[in-house]
Amino acid sequence: MLAMRYLGRGCELQAGTIDRPSPGPGQLLLRVSACGVCRTDLHLVDGELPRARCPVTPGHEIVGRVEALGAGAGRFAPGERVGVPWLAGTCGHCEYCRSGRENLCAEARFTGCDVDGGYAEFALADERYCLALPAGLSDVQAAPLLCAGLIGYRTLRAAGDARRIGIYGFGAAAHIIAQVARHEGREVYAFTRPGDASAQAHALGCGACWAGDSTAAPPALLDAALLFAPVGALVPVALRHVARGGTVVCGGIHMSEIPAMPYELLWGERVLRSVANLTRRDGEEFMALAARLPLRIDTTTYPLAEANRALAGLRSGAFTGAAVLCA
Repeated sequence: MLAMRYLGRGCELQAGTIDRPSPGPGQLLLRVSACGVCRTDLHLVDGELPRARCPVTPGHEIVGRVEALGAGAGRFAPGERVGVPWLAGTCGHCEYCRSGRENLCAEARFTGCDVDGGYAEFALADERYCLALPAGLSDVQAAPLLCAGLIGYRTLRAAGDARRIGIYGFGAAAHIIAQVARHEGREVYAFTRPGDASAQAHALGCGACWAGDSTAAPPALLDAALLFAPVGALVPVALRHVARGGTVVCGGIHMSEIPAMPYELLWGERVLRSVANLTRRDGEEFMALAARLPLRIDTTTYPLAEANRALAGLRSGAFTGAAVLCA
């Protein structure tokens, strides 16, 4: 099968023909139809995920159809459509797994990082961590839900019942979760790269009531700010625009260094927190929500063999919404 492989930091992904895998106990072999391109994949290529296996096939927003079942697998039938998210497996017995916080398991494995992912024609997945997908969305539309949507959902939930939500970095996750926030009756304020008129127009089209540069002040103090841009310098900026008692949530797996800042920005019972990975419960809740809402999923598609061009486009902001590879 064709696969795009990560061979080391600073190298473009390499296209190669490798053996098609066979499913082991409890595994599914999926024929990949679509795989989203996530900013985490950029962090992988840039060597910012030191735990990543090398070589590895990236991609953790996988939509595929069951090609074969491993021994004991039975949750999904041959030919059924399945989604594979970032969380590939956990130990199942540590204090985090036993308390519903499997996203924090020290032995967790991640798709496209510790195990091969979906930048390939076929992929393996543990059926226990796979997700059923909303029937009303195409394969391309469903792919970004599996990380951009899920991490956005967990990040929004970490903001509690905040009414005025600021979103820094208006990419794949933001354009999905902004719509969820609007359906919940919240106000959305979008912050983009300075001068990015296209991203600001996209944010307004997704329901934001205001859009501006990340250096700008919103017209009202925020109850919470969600940071999807991996820029540590935005943390004190966001704190400055959050009201007393508000929350700043960092939604990415990697962020550049947070600069020193005066305590007064945090004082006033403001909360600064991160979101790490996701749980299967997050996946089930969000997919049920996505099935009910009329979400607009904006995508730009690329052939599998052009994964490097898709990553370059993500890095440069060449498209709005999400990029998706099609096998």
